[in-house]
Amino acid sequence: MTEMTEMPNNHLLEIKQYGQSIWMDNLTRDLIESGELKDMVENKGICGITSNPAIFEKAIAGNAIYDADIEAGIREGLPVEKIYETLVFEDIRNACDILRPVYEASDGLDGYVSIEVPPTIAHDTQATIEEARRYYQEIGKDNVMIKIPGTTAGLPAVEQVISDGINVNVTLLFSTQSYEETAWAYIRGLEKRAAEGKDISKISSVASFFLSRIDINIDARIDAKLKAGVDRIEKKAELQAIKGKIAIANAKIAYQKYKEIIASDRWKALSEKGANVQRLLWASTSTKDPSYSDVMYVDELVGPDTVNTLPPNTIEACADHCDVASRIETGVEEAYNLIESLKDPDIDINLDEVMDELLVEGIEKFVKPFESLTASLEEKIKHLQPV
Repeated sequence: MTEMTEMPNNHLLEIKQYGQSIWMDNLTRDLIESGELKDMVENKGICGITSNPAIFEKAIAGNAIYDADIEAGIREGLPVEKIYETLVFEDIRNACDILRPVYEASDGLDGYVSIEVPPTIAHDTQATIEEARRYYQEIGKDNVMIKIPGTTAGLPAVEQVISDGINVNVTLLFSTQSYEETAWAYIRGLEKRAAEGKDISKISSVASFFLSRIDINIDARIDAKLKAGVDRIEKKAELQAIKGKIAIANAKIAYQKYKEIIASDRWKALSEKGANVQRLLWASTSTKDPSYSDVMYVDELVGPDTVNTLPPNTIEACADHCDVASRIETGVEEAYNLIESLKDPDIDINLDEVMDELLVEGIEKFVKPFESLTASLEEKIKHLQPV
């Protein structure tokens, strides 16, 4: 369990002044039952939660705190998938209750807890729609947000689920194009709902735009080029200069796309009917390369109408030493130039290829822990099963 030390100047609290919300990318029953989550929400600036199958695998596997509920599921004769859901839904509901005051005080801007539909259905539109509806209904909390991956099959599901009046966190977005497609799926869903004469003012959505994984992929490509040998010193310098810079540049361009979209007539028409903007949420924000600042994906992307979801170690680091200022619109021209420079024959990195690769990997990174957790639950059920 992560304990956040008391700090006289918690920089997380400063970020809110710039129109950005800090959510935590973590959820465990220990956090809930110890009162630590409540303390983080009430005193330390955390105003939302994101979860995913990898987080739940880490929380549940090998943790005795869940045993009583697993035993109850066994007595009821529930299949392993249902036992998994009883555990996870319970944590989500309790976290929603802890965040309910934030939801009410912010008039539905914050206070959400995200739960992902099974990653195994990422390429099945209808199954995603059905599971999103079922999750929303069974969890039964206004401030739950259903996570749907921004795949080709996921986006029509986003549109339908938004038109149903369900809050959606669109996840695994890497390219600015996939973000734009997500934003228009949200808009189409709201338009459909509004056309049916239904209220659109209570629906909330975020578009989760991933960061560190982009730099990991591109930095590895650059290292491979440098290792293979570079014929000119200038070329070597150019390659070195873009390491660790692409994810933030990409995010700044996505924010410019966001501004274009909310300036459109279609968005304005929805805004007049009470629609809430779909905020960009910065995800995958822990720095993997120790030579980079451990808060660079926070410091460089503070700005209005955004969310940053941080794992516990980055929360701790940011509270201690984030340098908070609104930087989302600084260096935008440089960001465009940097992305354009990837096409330079001397650099020659295909960004579309990188983004496609990351989406495939991203789904796999959620499928594996989901399947692993199911397998470990099956093992636990065998051990706990009455003889």
